[in-house]
Amino acid sequence: MLDLLIQNASLPDGRGDMSIAVRDGKIVEVAAGLEAPAREVLDAQGLLVSPPFVDAHFHMDATLSYGLPRVNQSGTLLEGIALWGELKPLLTQEALIERALNYCDWAVAKGLLAIRSHVDICDPRLLAVEALLEVKRRVAPYLDLQLVAFPQDGVLRSPGALENLTRALDLGVDVVGGIPHFERSMADGTASVKLLCELAAERGLLVDMHCDESDDPLSRHVEMLAFETQRLGLQGRVTGSHLTSMHSMDNYYVSKLLPLMAEARLHVVANPLINITLQGRHDSYPKRRGMTRVPELLGAGVNVAFGHDCVMDPWYSLGSGDMLEVAHMGLHVAQMTSQVAMRQCFDAVTGNAAKLMHLQGYGLETGCDASFVLLQARDPVEAIRLRANRLKVWKKGRLVAETAQIKAKLHVKGRPDTVGFSHS
Repeated sequence: MLDLLIQNASLPDGRGDMSIAVRDGKIVEVAAGLEAPAREVLDAQGLLVSPPFVDAHFHMDATLSYGLPRVNQSGTLLEGIALWGELKPLLTQEALIERALNYCDWAVAKGLLAIRSHVDICDPRLLAVEALLEVKRRVAPYLDLQLVAFPQDGVLRSPGALENLTRALDLGVDVVGGIPHFERSMADGTASVKLLCELAAERGLLVDMHCDESDDPLSRHVEMLAFETQRLGLQGRVTGSHLTSMHSMDNYYVSKLLPLMAEARLHVVANPLINITLQGRHDSYPKRRGMTRVPELLGAGVNVAFGHDCVMDPWYSLGSGDMLEVAHMGLHVAQMTSQVAMRQCFDAVTGNAAKLMHLQGYGLETGCDASFVLLQARDPVEAIRLRANRLKVWKKGRLVAETAQIKAKLHVKGRPDTVGFSHS
């Protein structure tokens, strides 16, 4: 007896009329037209079943803090960093936990069941670290939260940051972070990459660095990140986040850089919503988009994921935890409108992000966790176009969220009573 049998589903790879059989929280079979006794049988009616959405880059310690202690009036990166510095002394563990849990509720409702969150370790109290470790424990039954020890003010620039980062790892933070372009000099940035990658190698941990989040074409710490990855044997375990300077780099230099990144098996996270709003602020016209070279990275064989980065915090006053909104923006900014490229944008908020996070049991194959989302769309492109409604969300075979189908009622003579927005 199966626990759940979903029939007549479309899958992201284009297969239709597929069935997914679930027992004891695992997918036990994926096949066309499967019939078997089950406690619950669900007809997907041709709609898309997808693995859960995954956010490869977020800041949960700051989320939903919009307006505290004041609003970012300019909407710029530097005012956001300054505002976060004002807010940190006012933070309480209880408020941090409550805001983070509220955001996790939003995430689950949007089918977002795995998040990598950077947590600032430059406060010697490690208040945010302890708060998010508690959140991680509480949400574990329904959401995978992976934490990065992030020295927001620079691991060398901020007094005591390296000690704080080490303490955070000792407490159970999962990933070593960094921000080389925010150090006092290019040389210090290089030194920080070396130091932090060595620390990760010693502890057997993953690395995820805010890297070259700048419009400066000479901010090239990702080259050192690729070098240290190779030197220390960390291939496939290191992520460069943002990499917005690549948008402005000399094309010849990039032609050298891309193979180095691919050789090191670096992962890359672009954050379309935030990159497009924070970068290019010193430009008049033409104005740079700022997001890193996503199609070129993918073409070089580099794994690229998209992150939400911020929701209602000192840097970004918008957002709702919707990774399809992120994919939608990434598609437009990178001009990824070919049939293949649009599906790559869907991959960037699902499978590519899961690979970057080294998630176990992720996917829609036999033996994977029975964690998936039924979308009110028939394929990945339609899902992005509509920012499709999440009809049902399962975590390891258990229904954790559901939303009624969205249809508009018309009062127009001679036309249908209701209208959806599907083309088919």
